[in-house]
Amino acid sequence: MAILFFSIGFVTWLNGPLITFVQLAFNLSDVAAFLVPACFYLAYFVFPLPATYVARRTGLKTGMAVSLMVMAGGSAVFGECVTARWYPGALAGLAVIGAGLSLLQITINPYVSLLGPHARAAQRIAIMGTANKCAGIVAPLVFAWLVMHDIGGIAAQVQAAPDHAARDAILARFTHAVHAPYLAMALLLAGMAVWVLRSPLPPIALEGGGHEAAAVDGAGAGSGGLAGLALGVFAMFLYVGVEVLAGDAIGMYGRSVGLSLDVTKYLTALTLAAMMAGYLTGMVVVPRFVSQLRYMALSCVMGLVLCAAVWFSAGLVSVLCVALLGFANAMILPALFPVVMRRMGRHADHATALLVMAFSGGAVLPQLYVHLAQGWGTHAAFVLVAVPAYLVILGYFGLMRGRDETGEAV
Repeated sequence: MAILFFSIGFVTWLNGPLITFVQLAFNLSDVAAFLVPACFYLAYFVFPLPATYVARRTGLKTGMAVSLMVMAGGSAVFGECVTARWYPGALAGLAVIGAGLSLLQITINPYVSLLGPHARAAQRIAIMGTANKCAGIVAPLVFAWLVMHDIGGIAAQVQAAPDHAARDAILARFTHAVHAPYLAMALLLAGMAVWVLRSPLPPIALEGGGHEAAAVDGAGAGSGGLAGLALGVFAMFLYVGVEVLAGDAIGMYGRSVGLSLDVTKYLTALTLAAMMAGYLTGMVVVPRFVSQLRYMALSCVMGLVLCAAVWFSAGLVSVLCVALLGFANAMILPALFPVVMRRMGRHADHATALLVMAFSGGAVLPQLYVHLAQGWGTHAAFVLVAVPAYLVILGYFGLMRGRDETGEAV
């Protein structure tokens, strides 16, 4: 399961350096380059309900294998279209990868949540998160080494090119470097699909939410449960948005304070390293010293403090504060996902689909940020997007504190 989470992280956290890559390769504006996370995460809005149907028909284990095959196809399409310098096709490839990840999220998160007692669900997801974020650290470094090792020099060559033909020749060589890595990733994902099917992973049915979820009598049946679900889904939407903002938009933020392309290509890995530290901390303290709900609230408070630091600082210090948001963000999803599922009882499968649909916040909030940055500047735009998100998630904690049905100390 940790290897599967590693694959999710590797594919997902390539988006940060990809924004910088496509901006140079296709000569794009900031808004056009941010279509990379937009197309990738909008797939989470479109495909979770069909993915839930597939998971019910196939079971969680087979569903994970199918999702890996879809991701393999999307990776191959992306590599081919980038090599051909066809940006719409490359975005379509990212959308296919996002579709595969939708099915993988529908199957893998409830699988881990239901593998043990509810009180330790956040801890189990945090363990999986360490694998995910380890991949998030490795992926930008590998991509920078294989594809973007001299991106600053290539940008200078493009700028100094005497004519259009010379510039196209430079960019053709630059984009061709993507082909082999993405083809290799497609073959690896296909191989993993076969491996999952042949593995001894136990079957767990999605329908009915499993024994742990079904143990909550009538959860989610009343209007209070539906209101709690709606706010939980919205909190997840905002959380994924700020997570992607800190991880993928940090490159643009770094360039805005004067950092070079050869430096900003590594910033996503820096954010993910902070998230890794956050997961490791969460694994130690939850639930031994503090409940998952209270830790989620503390994470939101830390996020607000760091946003204030981003506002009042400048230059490299401000960029480091953005990266440290990775630490604050790390344990919000591991607490949020099982808490919402727990409250929905026999409707946990529907809650899972809605929560994965909420991952589309990774498309909306970065786009909102890049549009606001055109008029307000990157500094103010970042705070304007992130602070309300943390406040809403903190409000969800307040609601759950008052309505907690499990009896855990919050």
